[in-house]
Amino acid sequence: MQIYNTLTRRKEAFTPIEPGRVRMYVCGMTVYDYCHLGHARVMVAFDVITRYLRHRGYDVTYVRNITDIDDKILRRADENGESIASLTERMIEAMHEDEARLFVLPPDQEPRATRHVGDIIAMVETLITKGYAYAADNGDVYYRVRRFEGYGKLNNRDLDEMRAGARIEVDEHKEDPLDFVLWKAAKPGEASWPSPWGEGRPGWHIECSAMSKCCLGDTFDIHGGGPDLTFPHHENEIAQSEAANGKPFVNTWMHAGAVRVNQEKMSKSLGNFFTIREVLEHHDPEVVRYLLVASHYRSAINYSPDSLAEARKSLERFYNALEGVALEGGAAADSEASSAFAARFTAAMDDDFNTPEALSVLFDLARELNRARKEAPEQAPALALELKRLGGILGLLQQDPASFLKAGASGLPLSEAEIQAKIDERAAAKQAKDFAAADAIRNELAVLGIILKDSREGTTWVFEKPDA
Repeated sequence: MQIYNTLTRRKEAFTPIEPGRVRMYVCGMTVYDYCHLGHARVMVAFDVITRYLRHRGYDVTYVRNITDIDDKILRRADENGESIASLTERMIEAMHEDEARLFVLPPDQEPRATRHVGDIIAMVETLITKGYAYAADNGDVYYRVRRFEGYGKLNNRDLDEMRAGARIEVDEHKEDPLDFVLWKAAKPGEASWPSPWGEGRPGWHIECSAMSKCCLGDTFDIHGGGPDLTFPHHENEIAQSEAANGKPFVNTWMHAGAVRVNQEKMSKSLGNFFTIREVLEHHDPEVVRYLLVASHYRSAINYSPDSLAEARKSLERFYNALEGVALEGGAAADSEASSAFAARFTAAMDDDFNTPEALSVLFDLARELNRARKEAPEQAPALALELKRLGGILGLLQQDPASFLKAGASGLPLSEAEIQAKIDERAAAKQAKDFAAADAIRNELAVLGIILKDSREGTTWVFEKPDA
């Protein structure tokens, strides 16, 4: 198995520290608001990775933390007029609902920062003792970035280059502008914990260093997260953990790609920011999951009506192949064809979890299933079982086919006969070279959420509720 390591910037043969066991930590959510599509990207990417590692026989311990104390949490709780505990518990419950709807399995451990304050204080004390940190006269504790020889290795950055190009807040209490906070002195009325440096709370970066050590030890196999975490968060984690523990921190670093909306960066200022629950009000959760799985985990994903329509169309091809096949008769079948597809699927996933290639194998399997249904019905159950089994490794194709297909056609603004009449009218316009009329019909249907797809076999359509 080959995995791309962000630290070395190349694919490497994956060899766990302990044979047969994988310890993995992924940076989770700061629970001050509902999870958005970027969070869904990370959730689903590492869910697929965990599922596949277990499929390959590894005993996986998957840890994903929760940041439940942070400046954003303090501000939001104050804005809402509610306690921090009330806000964070409400958002954690919503997060669990969102991930369940996206068929994301819960992590094995979900440590919360507020439950590890003692471990965080102990690590900060160790860093001070070793000379990597210092307590300032304002009650904050800072990390000495230049004291750590390997700082910048994850992002391949030079310290002076970082200093010249960084937007660093001027702080007279720091020895060096590059230094970052490990412990923050509490302001009056803020949530705080007692410490050797006075009442305060943890800095963001130290939380993950302490929680990963408590859950997985000084050194573990995989550390993952979103694309925006490589610097400074993960760079700072390395500096903290390796300085405190005196050992390598992580063997393999993995980062998921970003989510773009209509080819633009997702942001509230652009008005293209969507929470998971907003998206799931309009789209089947499996369609959204398929969109997230269909791109390689390191690639950017474009979220748009067209991409969702393509995702639904792809799932419909699979479920149409599965619909009506009696699976009972395939349980004991030893299909040579099924084994060949499984081998190709494994080869794709062993290559840095190449889900696009794995899905192409499933499309070939679906085509073989459709052929068998017509030409060799006795082979169909085994092929259908294999399609569901391999799809399940990606968290897909576990719904009842008839229910999925029926749900996709519900709420149509036109009858299927009316839609087909429009398609025929458009075809006639194209035949008459009246392309303006043909485009007008396509646009008319698109406004209703009926997306036309042209191919050599003819024109098909999918329905996606508009205004999503």
